[in-house]
Amino acid sequence: MDRIDIHMQVPRVDFQKLRDMRPGESSAEVRARVEAARERQRVRLAGTTIACNADMHPAQIRKYCALDDACQALMKTAMRQLQLTARAYHRVLKLSRTIADLAGSEAINQVHLAEALQYRPKLELM
Repeated sequence: MDRIDIHMQVPRVDFQKLRDMRPGESSAEVRARVEAARERQRVRLAGTTIACNADMHPAQIRKYCALDDACQALMKTAMRQLQLTARAYHRVLKLSRTIADLAGSEAINQVHLAEALQYRPKLELM
């Protein structure tokens, strides 16, 4: 079964932004960025039995999703404040790795980790 690991609310678009005449990123540019990220994953995971970051198991996550001290501190805080499970921890790391790949970064940095954390589902308060 496939799971979706990104959850986000999309607010209404402001009128001023809708009438902005600046061109956005083209589909071709997005496609090229995604293809480059997929190629980075193929190269990184060559010789393994997996094809992409989403398929990584804990041992592979430890190997390919290493965090520097600043990222470890951010993740520790997030684990405590968001009460993340071990499964959620691994999902955030895999998503961070993908975000870093899309940015063309060899390492996961705080920006990538923070973006992945913001996509976690928000618990509804009763």
